[in-house]
Amino acid sequence: MENFFEMNMPKQEIDAISNLGLAHMGDCVFEILVRAYLCSKGEKTVDKLHRDTIRMVKATSQAEFADKMLPLLTEEELAYYRRGKNSHVHAVPKSATPAQYAKATGVEALFGFLFLSGQKERANEIFNLVMNDKPVIANQ
Repeated sequence: MENFFEMNMPKQEIDAISNLGLAHMGDCVFEILVRAYLCSKGEKTVDKLHRDTIRMVKATSQAEFADKMLPLLTEEELAYYRRGKNSHVHAVPKSATPAQYAKATGVEALFGFLFLSGQKERANEIFNLVMNDKPVIANQ
């Protein structure tokens, strides 16, 4: 039985996944990191956890996260970020500019790559370095 919690796909297989496919995976990975981060900060109501999660995973917050994250990335990681950032999306949420949405898609593609390649520790390291610098929560 394959363990989907412990992925370790070869680079060739990951590269065969579309940019938006990587972002699809990374969206989930980023959200679970955010949810764990918020739960670790102490007692909150479910409503507060939900609202804070939404604020942190929306495109504007992910764009801020990207700006802080970029200096920490290796060349390989930057390549996957750029793959996502340069994706041709058909719709942008009203709350974000196209540039913010592109950065957010880049963040998601990078986290998708890291998870699928078995680099959960690196994903956690990047997330922690950015979050310990200053929480990334866009204004409401």
